[in-house]
Amino acid sequence: MPHNTPKILIISSDTGGGHRSAACALVEGMHKFWEGKSVTVRVIKAVEESHRVTDKLVNVYNWVLCNKQHWMKYVYWGINRFRPETNKFCQLGSIGYVRQQFEKWCPHIVVSVHPMTQHIFARILKELNLSEQIPLVTVVTDPCYGFWKGWACNDVSLYLVANEDARRQLIDYGVLPEKIKISGMPVHPKFHEINEKDAQKARQAFGLDAEKFTVFVNAGWIGGGNIPQIFKELVRGELDVQAIFLAGKNEDLKKEAEELAKTARFPVKVIGYSDEIEKLMQSANVMISKLGGLTTFEALACRLPIIADAITPPMPQEAGTVNLIARRGAGILLRKTVDIVPVIQNLLDDSVKYAEMKAATIGLTVPNSTEFIIREIAELLPAHTKIINTPLHAKA
Repeated sequence: MPHNTPKILIISSDTGGGHRSAACALVEGMHKFWEGKSVTVRVIKAVEESHRVTDKLVNVYNWVLCNKQHWMKYVYWGINRFRPETNKFCQLGSIGYVRQQFEKWCPHIVVSVHPMTQHIFARILKELNLSEQIPLVTVVTDPCYGFWKGWACNDVSLYLVANEDARRQLIDYGVLPEKIKISGMPVHPKFHEINEKDAQKARQAFGLDAEKFTVFVNAGWIGGGNIPQIFKELVRGELDVQAIFLAGKNEDLKKEAEELAKTARFPVKVIGYSDEIEKLMQSANVMISKLGGLTTFEALACRLPIIADAITPPMPQEAGTVNLIARRGAGILLRKTVDIVPVIQNLLDDSVKYAEMKAATIGLTVPNSTEFIIREIAELLPAHTKIINTPLHAKA
């Protein structure tokens, strides 16, 4: 490997799909930034890979998220109260793994997109006397006030956050203001608005009517929560629509949804796991979803209005996002499953209301946010690895 090849280590985890999506967006953006040049980007699922116990804890977290959504507030309280990410005893099992990442690979910069990883990586950087040579950057994937305390670590060199709200939360957690920059969310550039002609082609690609109002029911990466119950209520409705149901990694849910789709009074396309969520969003007129931070901003980048699952009170780190889209008019909060059919019908009947919701999505995302994030990361690389590039959006 040439001496001036930038080596970037991205720390993530599959606790939900948002951190994974953020890592993928950064990887793609970095390869475009250094297009035609040599760059090495490595993504590790640090929580799962570091120890079998933490791997099992990730599975427990995802099971609760999928099956017992109302328990998540207790999970949030417990982690914020006992702070396992800062506890040296809790870190013991993972120290060897983290140390090995530096000794084997020695990146020029470390980028975290997960709140449980900053502290142990900062600790090992200190123990290896690498704190001054290897910057630790955190890209916060929770966009609003009330997120995990784990995001805050005094040893992080630079924080990149979605908005002023997130900046204020870090400051209240004790992070120095000069370490924080507002960048927008790390949304993959493939999430963007398309014109109606292209949206019609996207619907046809899924075997649907090109011109019919399309509802995207998003059960998330792990597939679960309240969305399956909302879907059950939706398929009972006599609506002049068509729907796409995304079951995620949950094969049992996919089979269940396929059986339900047979009883629907309108066309329903059921999909399992997909790496092309942007095409689902771009084909839809509205999305029904739990409001994960990144999922929400991906939809907003596609100018897609949202019907947000508020049946179970949102997790504290997501409550601010729920309030944001409701306050700005880009979304509707669904409090009861039985309300889904009338909510959809109202959007069909009131084209002005729908147009206002779609217009309200504009301005909630930062244009070229991923490019901004990558340029900030690149600025912290050692001088011998830096390459001057033209803006990503200026390239053909």
